[in-house]
Amino acid sequence: MPDVAAPENNTKLDAPARQQKRHRNPEKTQAMILAAAKKVFARVGLGGARIEAIAEEAGVNKRMIYEYFESKDQLFLRVLEAAWTDIRTAEAKLNLDSLPPVDAIRTLLTFTWDYYLKNPEFISLVNSENLHRARHIKESELFTQLHTGFVGMVERILNRGVASGDFRPGVDPRQLHLTLAAIGFYYLNNRFTGEVIFGFDFTSKEALKARLEFNIETIMGILRPV
Repeated sequence: MPDVAAPENNTKLDAPARQQKRHRNPEKTQAMILAAAKKVFARVGLGGARIEAIAEEAGVNKRMIYEYFESKDQLFLRVLEAAWTDIRTAEAKLNLDSLPPVDAIRTLLTFTWDYYLKNPEFISLVNSENLHRARHIKESELFTQLHTGFVGMVERILNRGVASGDFRPGVDPRQLHLTLAAIGFYYLNNRFTGEVIFGFDFTSKEALKARLEFNIETIMGILRPV
């Protein structure tokens, strides 16, 4: 008698079956969609992004995306909220209130610089939302909650620095943080045109080290007592 092949136990699911299995885990499915949307939005912006491209990146069908998100704009908002949640959560773990004021500013500045380097999508997403005049985050209660108390944290560091004699009085905490963030954001956001203008590789190891040192010295120069 001819041999009868034993049934295989590792038969792969076809595409519809895989999607149905993912659909039974809504949290995982939403996470996959958000991760895919982040990549697509960062690559081509809100205007250039297509739901079909996001679905393909996530490995789901277009219909499934609309089961979780009402529109592309809502999906973009959720991506923005997740991006800002990530950076603010990471900042909170720095425990800046427990550090001496000079160390706290250095730590915050270095963290911000390193975060931009490790998360280039964040810069692209912020640029895209600014092109749309922040109309998405204006409607977000979560975005407001994420930044409640943030200026107060910077202000406490400044006040402690003034009391210890390390910082001069009168520095606006909002202006300080804007400068602290911008000094790294501008450099990395404009690195391609900058490399043409100034004639060196902005992201070489040596250039990044020199830039961070310059950023720290610039911010400390703003804060030092006159």
